[in-house]
Order: sequence, then structure tokens, then C-alpha cells
Amino acid sequence: MDRTVDSGTFFRMEKINKFYQMGEEQAHILKDIDLEIRRGEYLSVLGPSGSGKSTLMNIIGCLDVATSGRYTLHGRSVDELTEGELARLRSAEIGFVFQNSQLLPRLTAQKNVELPLIYAGVGPKERRRRAQELLERVGLSDRMDHLPSQLSGGQQQRVAIARALAGNPTLLLADEPTGALDQKTGRQVMALFRELNDEGRTIIMITHDMNIAKNARRVVHIIDGELTEGGMADA
Repeated sequence: MDRTVDSGTFFRMEKINKFYQMGEEQAHILKDIDLEIRRGEYLSVLGPSGSGKSTLMNIIGCLDVATSGRYTLHGRSVDELTEGELARLRSAEIGFVFQNSQLLPRLTAQKNVELPLIYAGVGPKERRRRAQELLERVGLSDRMDHLPSQLSGGQQQRVAIARALAGNPTLLLADEPTGALDQKTGRQVMALFRELNDEGRTIIMITHDMNIAKNARRVVHIIDGELTEGGMADA
């Protein structure tokens, strides 16, 4: 089977369905999802609780697999990969940012950012250099030695973004990244996402908040497992 995609296409989903067994019943969570993302896009997936957006995010992020359909990411047919290949794909291609920063409480900001680089086998000197560079990039050069408990919610989320970028992923996947933040801090995080996208980073953001979704350059809607194109957000 040909595993290549058109030049410029970052990923493509074709007729993606997801079922979960609920006792004797099957719940149809995602219904014939078709979605194509170009390299460098900034997409928001907007939907209410229970719409299927988290399931879609897990499949995009290779944390789960579809029941049927085809998903091609960065030139590879994901549905044909083994568990080991999926793990390597996640490590090399995808950076995750979640609603709660999920920082390790006993590690400093710098050590939290270094963590994925340790798993990737990067040496200590290079780890420190890259972590410090990323923390400077997100405006935390003066907080590198602080523990998460010594940081505000917005600072913690910026550390999480730096950590997500540590492996230089081609895709940044954010799940409700401002959900635990106040409005002002949320706007700061959204400004950072726009800067990262301006630099060429492909970003997909999952959210239930229309005001947050509008920060992306393109919005799609998911309701009851069905995806519809929402058009372009304001530039």
C-alpha cells in the first residue's frame, strides 16, 4: 500500500470511525471523519463535552487507534503501525500540551523540560542547553530553577509548552490548553501559540470555547461524533 501523501499535506483522515463496547451495546463515538491538515496550519477542533473531540485528539496523537478508516501522518499510514512504531512516532513527531500542565512537582522547570530529552537519549550537556533555550523562548529565563509550586498557572503551562517542544516535534497537539487559566493568562498562552505557528509549527488545538477556538486560523466543529468545516478564523 502506498504510504505517501501529497506534498504539503501533513496528515489526512479518511472515513475514520471509532466504536467503544459499552456492555452489550456499541457506542459510535466518531462517524466517518474526513480531515486534512497542511503543514504549518493552526487548526482548532471545537466541540462540547461528549462530542468526541477527546477521542479524535487521542487518535490524532496516536494514543488510540480508529476502529475503521485510514489515518496518514507525515507520510506514514498510522493504522498499519505496530505499538512500538506508534510510540516512536509519538516521540519524534508530536508534542502534547494538556489542560493541566502535568509537570512533575519535585523537578525544576528546567528538569521538567529536560525529561523527554532524557527518554530520547540526549546527553546531559545538550539537554541543559536545549531546555534553557526553550524556557527563554517562552519567557521563563528567570524561572528555570523554580519548582512548579513556585510558578503561577500560566508559568506552569508555558513550562509545559517548552517541554512539548523539547523534541522539536512537527505537530503540537493541545487539549484545552487554557482551561485551567484565567482570561488574561489564557490570552498570553494563545499569543505564544500564534508565534509558534508564525514560525511554521503545525498546531491542533482541542477546545469547547469559541473565544479560544477563534485564535486558530481554521476552525472545525465536532458534534455527536460528526465533523464539519467551520471556516477560517480571523487573521
